[in-house]
Amino acid sequence: MIQSMTGYGKAEQQTENKKFIVELRSLNSKNIDLKTRIPSVYREKEIEIRKLINKHLERGKIDFSLNIENLVDVNQNTINKNVLVDYLNQLKSINPNVDDTVLMSACLRLPDVLKQEKEVLDEQEWENLKKTIKEAIDKIIEYRKDEGKSIEKDLLTRIKHIRKYLNEINTFDQGRIEKIKEKLREAVNQLQINVDENRFEQELIYYLEKYDINEEKVRLNNHLDYFEKELTSNRTAKGKKLGFISQEMGREINTMGSKSNDSSMQQLVVGMKDELEKIKEQVLNSL
Repeated sequence: MIQSMTGYGKAEQQTENKKFIVELRSLNSKNIDLKTRIPSVYREKEIEIRKLINKHLERGKIDFSLNIENLVDVNQNTINKNVLVDYLNQLKSINPNVDDTVLMSACLRLPDVLKQEKEVLDEQEWENLKKTIKEAIDKIIEYRKDEGKSIEKDLLTRIKHIRKYLNEINTFDQGRIEKIKEKLREAVNQLQINVDENRFEQELIYYLEKYDINEEKVRLNNHLDYFEKELTSNRTAKGKKLGFISQEMGREINTMGSKSNDSSMQQLVVGMKDELEKIKEQVLNSL
C-alpha cells in the first residue's frame, strides 16, 4: 500500500499537574526534513525524538511540536535571602530614614534577588511522553495510508488511460507504415525518372525504420506493468522508484510522438503525456 507524504497526527497526555500536546504535520519532500519545537526542559531529548520520528516516517517535510500546559500554578522563583539582606543593609547605610517597605520593594527589583529554579526532567514523565509521541506518529501514519488509498486509485486509473491510448495507437499504427511507403512511391513516380528498385527498397527500409515505434510500444507496455506491480507491492516507501519508472515511460511516449508522423497518433500521444504529468504529480506526494 502506497502512502502519501501529507499527513497530520495529534496525541495528548494529562497528569495531575500537566497536559502534554504532541502534534505532527508533514508535506512532500525529496528527503526527510524535520523541524522541532520543544520546551527547554526536553531539549536534551531532542536527538532521541528525532530518531524516533525518522525511524517511522522516513520521508517528508515534517513539523513536530510539543506543548506543555501547567494545570497547577507553580512558583518557580525563589528569593536569594543573602543577596536581599545585603542590598537592604547597603541602602539603609546610605539613608537610614527610608521606610523598610519602600526599601524592600526597591530591593526586589535589583539583580540576583529573585532566581528562577530550573525545572528538572522527570524520567518517568519522559517515558510516558515517548508513548504519546509514538501515538501521534501512529496517527499520522494512518492519515498517510488513507491519503495513499486515494493516490493509488488515481494512479491505477491514469495507467489504465495510458493503456487505452496505447491500444488506439496500435490500431492507427497497423496501416501507417504502408501509407508512408505509398506516399514515397508516389513521390518517386511523379519525378518520372528511372530508379534502381533494389537501391530504392534499401533506402525505403532505412527511411521507414525511423518511423517504426514497435520497440517503444513494447517498452512502454513493460513500464506500465512494472509501475502497477511496484504500486501494489508490500513495500512502504516506493515513491522514488515510481518516479524513476514514470521518467522511463515519458521517454518512450516522447519518442513515439516524434516518430509518429501522423496527426491522429500525435493527439493520442498528447493524451498519454497529460495522464503521465498527473501521475508524476501524485508520485511526488507519495512516500
